[in-house]
Amino acid sequence: MSFFNTFRGRLLLILLFLLVTTLGVQYYLNLLTEDQNRQQRELQDRSIFAGIAIGLNSLTSKVYIQDLVDLPGQTLLDPDVRPRIRDILVIDSNWRVTDSLSDEYLPTVDDKGNAVYKNLGDLTDLPQLMEPERLGDDESHFPNADPANVKGDNDEAHVVPIDTSQGRWYVMVLLKNDPRAAARRAAQPLVFTLILLLVSTLVTFYLVWRFTRPIANLSGAAREVAEGNLSVRVPGSQRTDEMGQLARRFNEMTSELEKKSELEAKLQQAEKSAVVGRLGSAIAHEIRNPLNYINLTLDHLRSKFKPEEPERRAAFEKLTSQLKSEVARINQQISDFLNYSRPANADLRPIDARRVVEDSLRLVEADAEEKHIKIALVENEDISQVLGDPEFLRSVFNNLFINAVQSMEATGGNLNVKISPEDGFVKFDISDTGSGISEENIPKIFEPYFSTKETGTGLGLAIVHKIVDVHHGSIQVRSSEGSGTSFTVKLPKAGS
Repeated sequence: MSFFNTFRGRLLLILLFLLVTTLGVQYYLNLLTEDQNRQQRELQDRSIFAGIAIGLNSLTSKVYIQDLVDLPGQTLLDPDVRPRIRDILVIDSNWRVTDSLSDEYLPTVDDKGNAVYKNLGDLTDLPQLMEPERLGDDESHFPNADPANVKGDNDEAHVVPIDTSQGRWYVMVLLKNDPRAAARRAAQPLVFTLILLLVSTLVTFYLVWRFTRPIANLSGAAREVAEGNLSVRVPGSQRTDEMGQLARRFNEMTSELEKKSELEAKLQQAEKSAVVGRLGSAIAHEIRNPLNYINLTLDHLRSKFKPEEPERRAAFEKLTSQLKSEVARINQQISDFLNYSRPANADLRPIDARRVVEDSLRLVEADAEEKHIKIALVENEDISQVLGDPEFLRSVFNNLFINAVQSMEATGGNLNVKISPEDGFVKFDISDTGSGISEENIPKIFEPYFSTKETGTGLGLAIVHKIVDVHHGSIQVRSSEGSGTSFTVKLPKAGS
């Protein structure tokens, strides 16, 4: 078996796939984060450059920044940069704010028409100044250079010194920082990692379940086998891995155990039947000898010692007839017992199905007519011969017809027999309108020694079932108490 067709091989492949997938996703997330960081740096650089460029234009053109950004055709503040810039401040050599993008820091005019500037040192709402050490001694003039003067603002400030004819000026660019966007960027790799972890966990759970399910099935099946259920089979034998092999081996083991158990049961039954048969034959021989002597003696008494008086003669005939009937009944019971206990060695050959049925019907015609029972025999056209033993089959139909007549002896009725072909078999439907069989007794009627009759041996239908099995046929019964009984016998066609 190929290694990759085994459970270990497949598990190794899946784990390797998960490892490669994890590393690949993590590498992609790193690239994605790096690209986002690069884009943020580029946007920040562009924003700083745009702010400085606008500040320089304000210095050289003497046009306020607000007017510069509103000039048609200007390309410094594009749609990506403009939301990022909070303000642009121009600071002169006297540390005054001379220009601003917002009205908050622009110079005002007093009552005398003089410009009033805001001093840089008076501004308390500026964001943190980035890299203030580059300013040297001028750092002390910027209040936002000291983090203690910054009120927890997430924004940032960048300043550039510009030497002019009026001294050193500064352009300060205030940039906005969105903490929520930064949080989203920071959480994005965590979300992807969490999804990957969840998928890996689900795959792991699936592998554990797939691995433990066959073991649980085997454990349950082994418990049933220990309890005596040898018909149990483990699912999953179609798998090509070790679990499939184990399931197949277990099923083969239980199948062999089941066959062995059936063979042992059949052997025990055969031994029991042989013992019973030998014992029955010996007992029957010992019983029949005195019965035959009693029967001959009764015939001798009836012929030699018959009374002359009519009344005594009638009583004598009645008593001797009853004795002969009882002797015949005992003989029949012995015959039934021997027929059931002896091995059935059938001489199977093609025979006419209708003829066997007619021979058995003749035995009950007189009794049926006396009890007002109508007999009907229906045969379909082109009925094939059946493969059977004439004597055995005659015993089958004798028992079924006699039982049917006896079930209708008090009320009369109909005995219907139908012969028809069916898929390689000849089917015999035998139905009566007698007293029927109770629902709880139907499963027991083919058991030996079970009978609802006071004088029955309980072997008639057991013999019928045994003979039908010997002929590789089947017998079924349908009945309801008070509505009659129907037997269906199927026997193989000759030559099929």
